[in-house]
Amino acid sequence: MNAVGNPISEVIPESYKLFIGGKWQESGSKERLACYSPVSGEQITTVPVANAADVDAAVKNSAQAFPKWSETTAKKRQQMLLDLADKLVEQADRIAWMETANTGKPMRESIANVHTAVDRLRYYAGAVRALEGRVLPVTANITSYDHRVPLGVVGIIGAWNFPLNMFLGKIAPVIAAGNCVVYKPADATPVTTLEIAAIISEVLPPGVVNVVTGTGAVTGEAMLAHPAIRMISVTGSSETGRKVMKGVANTMKRVTLELGGKNAQVVFPDADLDRAAQGILLGAFLNQGQVCTAGSRIFAHKDIADELKAKIIALIPELAMGDPFNDQTRMGTLVSKEHLARVREYIEIGKKEGARLVCGGDMAKIAGLPNGLFLQATIFDQVTQDMRIANEEIFGPVATIHEWSDYEQMLAEVGSVEQGLAAGIWTASLSQAHTTAKRIQAGRVWVNCYNLFPSGASFGGMKASGFGREDAFETLFEFTEVKNVIIDSADSYRRFYG
Repeated sequence: MNAVGNPISEVIPESYKLFIGGKWQESGSKERLACYSPVSGEQITTVPVANAADVDAAVKNSAQAFPKWSETTAKKRQQMLLDLADKLVEQADRIAWMETANTGKPMRESIANVHTAVDRLRYYAGAVRALEGRVLPVTANITSYDHRVPLGVVGIIGAWNFPLNMFLGKIAPVIAAGNCVVYKPADATPVTTLEIAAIISEVLPPGVVNVVTGTGAVTGEAMLAHPAIRMISVTGSSETGRKVMKGVANTMKRVTLELGGKNAQVVFPDADLDRAAQGILLGAFLNQGQVCTAGSRIFAHKDIADELKAKIIALIPELAMGDPFNDQTRMGTLVSKEHLARVREYIEIGKKEGARLVCGGDMAKIAGLPNGLFLQATIFDQVTQDMRIANEEIFGPVATIHEWSDYEQMLAEVGSVEQGLAAGIWTASLSQAHTTAKRIQAGRVWVNCYNLFPSGASFGGMKASGFGREDAFETLFEFTEVKNVIIDSADSYRRFYG
């Protein structure tokens, strides 16, 4: 049941089709995926598993739409993005409701996600007007100029944890720059993407954005192999990124990868511990820890470690777990039974490795939702860097506390994991913040805050967390290429031969 008392399955359509060429189309495949709500445990809809022929149809539609779309002026593309943003604002509550039903995140987070996505659309609507070229006067008569041109058809494969933000945040710079898109949402959480596709059909020309659902093994592989897709943008685990690189090798596609993280939050002795405790909770447990930037490794200086730990534990009750449709809920469900089992396995691994369980570690029972996938916020201390829970991305509400006293050793442990996506620093010293931020190998470093994602601030990883940057002006460079033109304007031609 949802907040208004209606079964989720009565609100979400029983089944969806593929969104190709601006309309809903049947798949050539008979295979369908069942989608479940982690809140109620019920099946809420089914979606097609798009096969290679379906992907080809989507790519052809994008390719047909591309010439006209790429020649549309930046001003017109800007207005369409603004119109799409306005329509999303009008339907924000409904879209947020769909997001919560399919993912289990609290409604307050889903509503915030809608407005973040709207801000991305508006940001790129403005940014594309500032995408300029460069002129080089070579001689009095010879001029060279560079200008950026769109690539063509871009394939995007999204992740399941932020389906709304993933879809709109990724397509915004792509279509703003004049490209067309074939988008595959995650197989577990396709509902929001498909609902937004219907809104897109009211604003954008047919074929500019196509949505194909399915599995990575079938639909995703077909996208990687398709020769007419010029570029692939993927969000997923580091292992997924490795598979993508192998999958695009034969077609020489351009690639951007936003991959996993095992992110640290470093707390110095001079930090405001009340502020740090609040920020650490946000960093570790936002979206039930199912965030690539989750700051799950807490490096607390030994002089303040006990005090900080006490403050964090005292705040745990504020992570009010309950019906995600309730406005008072701060912590919802994990996304699926399979993922829940994986996270719980890591909790058991932590216990066996000798880490001490400080709080949580078990399922939570929520009145009226006996089948909800609710897992308590879990914290371990007495953690050493050789433990699996200190090295492997858990992607759930599990945090580890590490005490440190030697600065260089702490930095070595922070950087010992294969990923380099994000980090947090808590200190009263601006000098210390700058010095440490420079030393940590991470694409995004927060100081005295965490999990802020403003439009215009570049976001992306280092090391095994991928490459390419999102959310910023420079993202437009990822989805365009430079064309150089050299003109000789002299009236007479100087002979080279003879």
